[in-house]
Amino acid sequence: WLRTYSRAEFRADLFASALVTVMLIPQSLAYALLAGLPPEAGLYASMFPAVAYACFGSSRVLAVGPVAVISLMTATALADVTSAYDIAWSAAAALLALLSGCFLFLLGLLRMGWIANFLSHAVISGFISASALYIAFGQLPQILGIDAAGDTLVTLLPRLIAGADADADADAVSPAVAWLGGGTIAFLVFARTRFAALLVRFGVTEDVARLAVRAGPVLAVCVGTAIVTALDLTAAGVAVVGAVPSGWPTIVAPPFDWRALLALAPYAMLLSLVGFVESISVGQSLGMRRRQRVEPDRELLGLGAANVVAGVSGAFPVTGGFSRSVVNSDAGAASPLAGALTALGMGLVAAFFTPLFHDMPRAVLAAVIICAVLPLVDLSAMRRAWHHGRADFAALMLTGAGVLLFGVEAGIALGVLVSLGIHLGRSSRPHIAVVGRVPGTEQFRNVDRHAVLTADHVLCVRIDEALWFGNVRFLEERLTNLVASRPAVTELVLQCTAVNGVDGSAMEALERVSEQLAAAGVRLHLAEVKGPAMDALSRAGVPARLSGEIFFTQHEAMRSLAGAPGATVIDDASMQQWRGDGDGI
Repeated sequence: WLRTYSRAEFRADLFASALVTVMLIPQSLAYALLAGLPPEAGLYASMFPAVAYACFGSSRVLAVGPVAVISLMTATALADVTSAYDIAWSAAAALLALLSGCFLFLLGLLRMGWIANFLSHAVISGFISASALYIAFGQLPQILGIDAAGDTLVTLLPRLIAGADADADADAVSPAVAWLGGGTIAFLVFARTRFAALLVRFGVTEDVARLAVRAGPVLAVCVGTAIVTALDLTAAGVAVVGAVPSGWPTIVAPPFDWRALLALAPYAMLLSLVGFVESISVGQSLGMRRRQRVEPDRELLGLGAANVVAGVSGAFPVTGGFSRSVVNSDAGAASPLAGALTALGMGLVAAFFTPLFHDMPRAVLAAVIICAVLPLVDLSAMRRAWHHGRADFAALMLTGAGVLLFGVEAGIALGVLVSLGIHLGRSSRPHIAVVGRVPGTEQFRNVDRHAVLTADHVLCVRIDEALWFGNVRFLEERLTNLVASRPAVTELVLQCTAVNGVDGSAMEALERVSEQLAAAGVRLHLAEVKGPAMDALSRAGVPARLSGEIFFTQHEAMRSLAGAPGATVIDDASMQQWRGDGDGI
């Protein structure tokens, strides 16, 4: 894109980067604290990783940096590993980012962008919604000024209630902190729901008003910091960020520990996969608006490079953020240079403005996190999943419940296992329909749904699934029962329109069924076998061992085997006796 880069595009990128930088300052500090790291780690995660993505990534508007869900997963992984091995929290975070980057980069080199397909939309939606809920509840202790923590929502809620109880032994709610945190949430909710309309009433254009709303967290942080400084609220128990070192990070490899590395590897793989799916979803949705292509394999390289750089610059794992990417796109970013300019802006902040963060209240940052993650709770996705299919709804709900009850990793693992189990269950019991010819055409349709022509001695069956070892036994039983219920049948034709593949077990099953049917005076034929499946059957010599023939089309098979005798018409009146569960077409 640099070869055709223009001054107009540079101006657009500069404007977009300025807005994203303003938005990113409070988010980077807040997400570093969410990951259990010092606030400067959030600044570092917003600098060099964004430049690395600009060099390798394919999206022109994706804003790469710290995000809430990845920060939560980082904190969970570090809590497990640092408690078992002698490694500092910051060093473990850098090592996790480095591992994650190497894993992503390797997948990109191997062109394995398809690996994201193992996480269905239902699983990702349930995971993100549940993680957002847990993050929001996890920030309430900061909002209320109490001491409460928990690895899951089940362990967090009792401690949160006990800590908020003024009569309990635990410290009661701090009024100053509660007013500051609660007021920030109220302001941010107002800014998101009413502020834009108010600005429009005063003559501001809708685009400018929408972008001004995005700057609400910055204004909240500035006002909150000013209040703490003016009223000296630190003496009243208001926790602040404290001293943040000035300057840029030192490029150095994290301390190497084989045991910690092996312990972090599974977390790095899961974190990489979740981050990639979230990032590619945002990039593709925004790219579609602009008719720009986002390449999954290039995204793996871009995110891999970003995380490797994060690992050697004292940061933690990063990925593409939804809210920042939307602001970047709406502000008119024309190229990945907008991300690099944002990194430069964050570098200037880290070099010259960190003293301003000393009195920044942690309650305000917690409020920023809560208001940033609550929109991720997608109730509409639950409704859509319920209407789309009970399997998707089950995967979504079980994933969410797993995250809230057992933790982040257990929840997403449960969702993946449920999705795979549902898929295997469906594949092991494929839809099999008895079909007949639609009058006046060469099309064959389900007898349970259409008025079709059939022949008493010819049974036409369509199989709507690839044939593999998991469903051949079901296929044998179904075909045997269908033939047994029709004594007049002497010809059985399998319409293989939807059969995309046949494995060795399925080939043996076809030969076995052919032998059994031949013993009963019934020939087995195949029709409309696709090229790859036909190649596999031919290599194994299956066609020569079938009792029947292989026809190019189903119509050719029916015309050859049925003829005029025995043909009957199933009209609308007689369809009622065929009406089944209505599956298929």
